[in-house]
Amino acid sequence: MAREILRALLPIAGLPEARANEPTLTGGGDPIIPTPFRVGDASTAALAAVGLAVSDLWETRTGRQQEVSVDARRATASLRSGKYLKMDSAGVSTDRNPVMGVYPAKDGRWSYLHCNFPNHRAAAMSVLGVAEDKAAVTKAVAGWDALELEEAIIAAKGAGGMVRTMDEWAKHPQAAAIATLPLLEIVKIGEAPPEALPEGSRPLSGVRVLDLTRVLAGPTCARTLAEHGADVMKITGAHLPNIGYQEYDTGHGKLNANLDLREQKDIETLHGLVRQSDVFSQGYRPGTLGSRGLSPEELAEIRPGLVYVSLCAFSHVGPWASRRGFDTVVQTVSGITSRQGDLFPGAEPGPQFYPVSAIDYLTGYLMAFGACVALERRTREGGSWLVRISLAQVGRWLVEHGQIPESALKNVASEFTPEEIASWSMVSETPMGRLGHLAPVIGLSETPPRWARPSVPLGYHDPVWPERSK
Repeated sequence: MAREILRALLPIAGLPEARANEPTLTGGGDPIIPTPFRVGDASTAALAAVGLAVSDLWETRTGRQQEVSVDARRATASLRSGKYLKMDSAGVSTDRNPVMGVYPAKDGRWSYLHCNFPNHRAAAMSVLGVAEDKAAVTKAVAGWDALELEEAIIAAKGAGGMVRTMDEWAKHPQAAAIATLPLLEIVKIGEAPPEALPEGSRPLSGVRVLDLTRVLAGPTCARTLAEHGADVMKITGAHLPNIGYQEYDTGHGKLNANLDLREQKDIETLHGLVRQSDVFSQGYRPGTLGSRGLSPEELAEIRPGLVYVSLCAFSHVGPWASRRGFDTVVQTVSGITSRQGDLFPGAEPGPQFYPVSAIDYLTGYLMAFGACVALERRTREGGSWLVRISLAQVGRWLVEHGQIPESALKNVASEFTPEEIASWSMVSETPMGRLGHLAPVIGLSETPPRWARPSVPLGYHDPVWPERSK
């Protein structure tokens, strides 16, 4: 099934579907973990696509292709790589805020409150009129109809949603809008002469990537590019909330600098970085960066030949285009948690999330795939390029692969063996301590992926590009 998914994925980026036969795929197929959705096959296909695109860049440099391989079990484990972090041999907590979760509403429906970030938590508590207390939140949600609560929290600049079935979502105007889009768009947005890759010994050596994304999907894209030699600089703001362990997980290979994009001087600093960059990756809602002179078209004027990678929650079309969202919100509103809960009940009744952050990590891999394809096009035909995707498009793509028959879902192990995790892991020396984490998944015959830099604290570096890596 993974090869079939890859065969359908490649033409979206203009690659011949016959190339799906090239990678070596091992480790079996779904079900790999307890879910009816084909997350293992999808992750195998997405990472194989990245491998092929990286191999194409290597061929552009050297005239040689590489052999690509992906193990399905490792690929699936990578969809929750944050779970396998260790700092100085001790586990790293991935616990969510206690009030974040799914609650029964007055009308017999379920409501999900996304409360990991303090601003979103404050928005939900202000709507409910209670303090951050699980019992008080449960009682307050029980006084609301689920749809009314969804709209009230969104209006308050929070995040969450009413649990829908897959059939209900299929009839929703936002689902209809998303259905008009491909999984991934790679669009030429400006003219520029063909541009050779910088000199270097790895597929993406010397390619500079600015990472203005947060949480998991976007940072995973930049981490994946760093695996193959790209110089990546994550840009965040000291005033922005963050979830610490996620920065350990997605920070491999990156420089890390703070800029406050509310300040004009910092916008000008960012413009200076863009002029020396190749890829600009951002995860803000549509139109947000345009108000600060950072739209795709504006940055392509500043740096002709730029590859601009754009991520949002619900796509750039439809009534929810400007809505805040996360992997768990997309799962909630699109029927995934409803179906997961039907087949795999949790400790508490109600809808359940995937046992991995499939939408987030898959989106990151697909963003990296699109960026590599756009960079290769830039070497051949020039131009500035926009790579555009959303969490909801990836959620739809994942569901479109169909579900595993219920008869095949008996006795599926919920965890990989300790021996497997140990064999897939490595240790990096970081400013925070000895960080144990999963190693890159993709196998390449000439340039095995690796991170040249360890994870570092947010804002650890100055916002200045060093010499390009070789």
